[in-house]
Amino acid sequence: MKLRRLEPTDLAAFQAYRNDPDVGRWQGWLPRSDAEALAFLNEMAAVPLFRPGEWTQLGIADELTDQLLGDLGVYIHSDGIAAEFGFTLARAAQGRGIASAAVREAIALVFDQTPVARIHAQTDARNNACIRLLERLPARLVDRIATEFRREACIELRYELAQR
Repeated sequence: MKLRRLEPTDLAAFQAYRNDPDVGRWQGWLPRSDAEALAFLNEMAAVPLFRPGEWTQLGIADELTDQLLGDLGVYIHSDGIAAEFGFTLARAAQGRGIASAAVREAIALVFDQTPVARIHAQTDARNNACIRLLERLPARLVDRIATEFRREACIELRYELAQR
């Protein structure tokens, strides 16, 4: 696994997992048209990394083939000392430790390349795979938030990692 910039040539793989309802179940994004997805990939290929107040979306790719397996977003808060992240992985790539490796690498990059002191992640309390990953980091559960997601009541769990 390697993290890299998203590229316009990733369109087919990106659309394949982003249009999979099982993959998108717990995500804040919705599927996009090919034109919208291509514009997004072009934007992320050129955006400066880790700018305060902006999201940076990185590709999670196979180390040997460079095939896109998923993507990982990092948002640096405008104060520059807090960040949050989220990730998406194609169904065929799940359950093999790829997401864990990508998240660990992204966290290391953020702590190494920015003044960020703490990173947050939020997930639906029913998303057991994500909860297991966050707890293995180890991230600390800091809040439970009753909310609504896609017109459905839910509990979001907020986890935190602090710079060591």
